[in-house]
This record gives sequence, C-alpha cells and structure tokens, in this order.
Amino acid sequence: MKSNYFRNSIGGIILGISLLLGVGLMSTTTAQAQYRNDDYYRRQREWEKEQRRRQRELERQQRRQSRDYRNYDRYNDYGYNNGYGYGYGGVSADGRQTALNAGYNEGIQEGRKDRSRGERFEYRDESRYQNALSDYNSRYGDRSLYQQYYRQGFANGYRAGYQGY
Repeated sequence: MKSNYFRNSIGGIILGISLLLGVGLMSTTTAQAQYRNDDYYRRQREWEKEQRRRQRELERQQRRQSRDYRNYDRYNDYGYNNGYGYGYGGVSADGRQTALNAGYNEGIQEGRKDRSRGERFEYRDESRYQNALSDYNSRYGDRSLYQQYYRQGFANGYRAGYQGY
C-alpha cells in the first residue's frame, strides 16, 4: 500500500514538473513570436515615417521651384513662360494630375496582386514604377517631373492596395 502511495506521489510530482516546464517553454515561444511581429510593425512604422519625410521634402522642393519659376523673368523673347505656361515647375496641371492618377491606379493593382500572392511589401521593384511613363504625353511638359509624380501616386496606390483597400 505504501509503495502505491509512494509511486502515485512520484508520478504526480513528475507530472507537475513536466506541466510547468511545458507552460514555460510555450510562453517563451509565444513571446518570441510576438517580438518578431513587433519588430515587423516597428520597421513598417519607420518606413512610413521615412516616406512622409520624403513627401514633405518633395513638396518643399516643388514650392521652391515654383517660387523660383514665378520670380524668373516671365516675359522674354519667346513670350510668357517661354511659351509653356506650366505652373508646377515644368509639368502642366493636367500632366501632374494624370501622372498621380495613373500611378495610383496602377499601384493599387500591383499592391493587391502582391498581397494576394503573399509577396513582401516592395513597390520599387515593379517595372511600372521604374518606367513611370504610363499615360505620358509630351504636351504635359517635363518628362522626369511627370515620372516623379507618377511614382508618388504609384507608391500611395501600392500601399492602399497592399493594405486591402
């Protein structure tokens, strides 16, 4: 009788210790998984913060260019604004809006496609982003500035598409 009691006591102690070890092991695994997720979201927030900083810098640069452009001698040998009349530093208002819209629309498509495939969040490797000339027409003005607006719209659209909008 005493041996059964002794055997049951030892069995209970071993069961208790294994239960405690199992719970402890699982809690550290869960904590590590949460840490990885926290690290991902931290990097995502830093990336978004950097994108906002770049956007503000681009807007400052555009305001400076616009201000310099307005202060430039408007009337010269070729007429008003060299005959172009572009108010956004080399791209017409229609060209700017066309670039932003075309970039956003194509960006949202690519973002949704990458999300559905389970690919990582990266729009700079997309060929449409790199080319950035969809819907471009020479009457819009400066090609490189059109590409900047297009890429800006593409990045915003890609982010929205990747997030599921």
